[in-house]
Amino acid sequence: MILEGKRILITGGTGSLGKVLVRRLISGELGKPKQIVVFSRDEAKQHFMRLEYLKRQSATDDVIYRNFQELLTFRIGDVRDFHSVSAVVRNADVIFNAAALKQVPTCEYFPFEAVHTNIAGPENIIRAIREHNLPVETVIGISTDKACKPVNVMGMTKAIQERVFIRANLDCSDTRFICVRYGNVLASRGSVIPLFHDQIRSGGPVTITTEDMTRFLLSLDQAVDTIFAALRNARPGETYVPKVPSAKVTDIVDVLIGDRPIKKIITGIRPGEKIHEILVSEEEANRTIDKGAYYAILSILPELKADTLEKSTIGKEFSSSDNLMTKEEVKALFIRHKLMVEDNLTYEDELLR
Repeated sequence: MILEGKRILITGGTGSLGKVLVRRLISGELGKPKQIVVFSRDEAKQHFMRLEYLKRQSATDDVIYRNFQELLTFRIGDVRDFHSVSAVVRNADVIFNAAALKQVPTCEYFPFEAVHTNIAGPENIIRAIREHNLPVETVIGISTDKACKPVNVMGMTKAIQERVFIRANLDCSDTRFICVRYGNVLASRGSVIPLFHDQIRSGGPVTITTEDMTRFLLSLDQAVDTIFAALRNARPGETYVPKVPSAKVTDIVDVLIGDRPIKKIITGIRPGEKIHEILVSEEEANRTIDKGAYYAILSILPELKADTLEKSTIGKEFSSSDNLMTKEEVKALFIRHKLMVEDNLTYEDELLR
C-alpha cells in the first residue's frame, strides 16, 4: 500500500477537492497514513473542517490543543511564504499541491496575485525540498484544463505551475514531481452548476454565455481517482489526464431547469473564457500515451523522456467538443451525483445528501 505509514501534506486542503481527498486518504484505500496535514491560510475553513472530522457540533479548547496529535492535523500558513512552506514540507513524504487562485475573473483582475499563488507557491515547495535536501518522495501538482492552450491568467499560471514542477525533477532527483490535469468538477463551488442552481431557485433567468460552449464534467471522486492513479503509476515529469465526458452548457441548463417556466439569456462570452476546453493539445498529443482510463502526457524535457514509448501516442487533441453526452446522459449523470435542483434544498444541502 503506497501510503502506508506515510506523512502526507495537502496545501489548500480545505477546498472541495481537499475535503474529498482527505476522506479518501483516511479511508485507507492506499494504506493508512501516519499523519495528514492540511495546510492553508483560512482559519475559519480549517475550524469547520476540524469539527466535521471530530464529529463535533461546537469547539472547545481541547479541539485545538490536541490538533498535532490527531491523524488529521491542521496548520495555518501560505504557500506564498517560503518560511511557512519550509516548516511544513520538512515533515512530509507525499505532497498534494491543491493551493490555488482558480476563479477566472479574479485572476484576470488580480493577475500578479495569481502568479504569487499558482507559480511562486509551487516554487517555494520545490525550493524547500532542494535547499534543505528533504526526503520528500512525491509531489503532485493539481492542474486544470484551462492550462492547456491557455487564454486566461488562471490557465496561464497553472500552465507555468506544471512546467515548474516538471522541471524540478532535474534539481531534486530523489523526489518524483508529477501533475494531474482535469476539467470542471461537478460538486465544486468553483463550477458553474451552483450558479445555475441559485438562478433556478430564484426563478431565473439562467445566464448562458454562448450556445456553443462545451465543458468536461467529472465528480470530485473522479478527480481524486486521477490523483491516485498518478500517484501509483506516473513517472517523473508525467501529467495524468482522465478520460471524462463533456456536454453542451445549454444541455446542462435544460436538464437542471426541467419543466420549470424559467427563461434563458445569452450574455456573450466573458473575458478569458473559451468556447471549448482542451485537456490534451495537438502538440502534447504527440507525446501522450493511453493508460486505460487515463492519458499520460510525457514530459517535454528530453532528460525525462523514456528511451522508447510504451505505446503509440494518441495523435490528436482531446477537446470538450468531442464525444458530447446527450441530454439523457447528462440527466443520468446529475441524478447519480445528486445534482438535480430541489426547490426546498440549498446547494450545500444537496452536497450533503
